[in-house]
Amino acid sequence: MAPDDSAEISRLLQRFERRFLATRALRSFPWQSLEEKLRDSGSELLLDILQKTVKHPLCVKHPPSVKYARCFLSELIRKHEAVHEEPLDELYEALAETLTAEEPPQCHRSYLLPSGDSVTLSESTAIVSHGTTGLVTWNAALYLAEWAIENPEAFTHRTVLELGSGAGLTGLAMCKMCRPRAYVFSDCHSRVLEQLRGNVLLNGLLLEPDVTAPAQHPEHNTHNSESPRVMVAQLDWDTVTAPQLAAFQPDVIIAADVLYCPETVLSLVRVLQTLSTCLKDQRAPDTYVAFTIRNPETCQLFTTELGELGDPGTGCSLGGAVGPAGPLCWPHVRLR
Repeated sequence: MAPDDSAEISRLLQRFERRFLATRALRSFPWQSLEEKLRDSGSELLLDILQKTVKHPLCVKHPPSVKYARCFLSELIRKHEAVHEEPLDELYEALAETLTAEEPPQCHRSYLLPSGDSVTLSESTAIVSHGTTGLVTWNAALYLAEWAIENPEAFTHRTVLELGSGAGLTGLAMCKMCRPRAYVFSDCHSRVLEQLRGNVLLNGLLLEPDVTAPAQHPEHNTHNSESPRVMVAQLDWDTVTAPQLAAFQPDVIIAADVLYCPETVLSLVRVLQTLSTCLKDQRAPDTYVAFTIRNPETCQLFTTELGELGDPGTGCSLGGAVGPAGPLCWPHVRLR
């Protein structure tokens, strides 16, 4: 095989690997490129793809949704049959396993980091479950994680407070790649907090007690000085008090995909104003917000409120707003 062909196949395998591990939409896979390569090669390429996806060590240990794996394998078989007449037993055996497997309420997504490490998340198989959408990863969290990895100096040796952490992707990626001094995951839903704690431990980080509820998790109070100090806090934006926020002493505040209606915009603004007030004698924290523009009016409201928060009289130092249509710097790092 020519060096150029080998490099192309390597890139193709990597694209399949990253997309499958992160359970990206099947339409995002490079199917056309695969078909072109299959016309010039035997079954070895499909076997390599099988090892990079369904048989990947991360997937074997932390499997994705059964339905997702089944749909992926079915599409892979269709591409094979369109080019080759002989069936590939390994593909059908893998598909048979998914046909007999039950779908659990939780599945896994894994994201490969530039360092060679990875972030693995346990998530709900349903977009809405337990009355919340916070049990799955949304695109803005992915974009913010990629942007943070490209801009680690914004977080290195600093205390980061994340509002509305959801499944925890952004924070876990930052803890592994950006070397923050301390990282505070937060959310208000009890089931989201339970899943968050599990994902923090799943990724090899130790939990410290929540400073707003010091009786929680005393068994995880051993700190490794080479890792950031990590805690998971319950924060209700509508009821959180200035002393609770001040206890975290954040240098940076981040949030991803929390601006889905006017009410959440105003609640977020209230939290930032409260934090600015209680830290008035200190440098105000930098704030980074990533969001998907679903409703232009909600986006406009957020932009207007940001303008008021950016007034020197509020004490808020706005580091930037990141969105798919106009991020601070479109990230070149890809976790998917």
